[in-house]
Amino acid sequence: MNIQALMQQAQTMQKKVEANVENAKKELANKEVQAEAGSGLVKVTMTGRHVVKRLTIDPSLLEDEPDMIEDLIAAAINDAVRQADELYESTMAGATSGMGLPPGMQGMF
Repeated sequence: MNIQALMQQAQTMQKKVEANVENAKKELANKEVQAEAGSGLVKVTMTGRHVVKRLTIDPSLLEDEPDMIEDLIAAAINDAVRQADELYESTMAGATSGMGLPPGMQGMF
């Protein structure tokens, strides 16, 4: 195999990876994770791209101290971010799997 054919094969693979990554990003924008805190008193729905779609606060919680409400909101959002990160990792790993990339390079995209 000559160097020109090898370069052409690398370019083809790069285009394929870029297309897969772009599709994965679109998919992440449409997937949602849901998290909650305080046994469901605060609920957050977030996309795989870290966009908060919904924040629900149980009305009974509004009678409590503002500090507690803020803590529960932060806990729910942090859990949603963690779940969105996991979703991102698994989606992007799927987008680059089967491409013959070394494990360290799969997460680069």
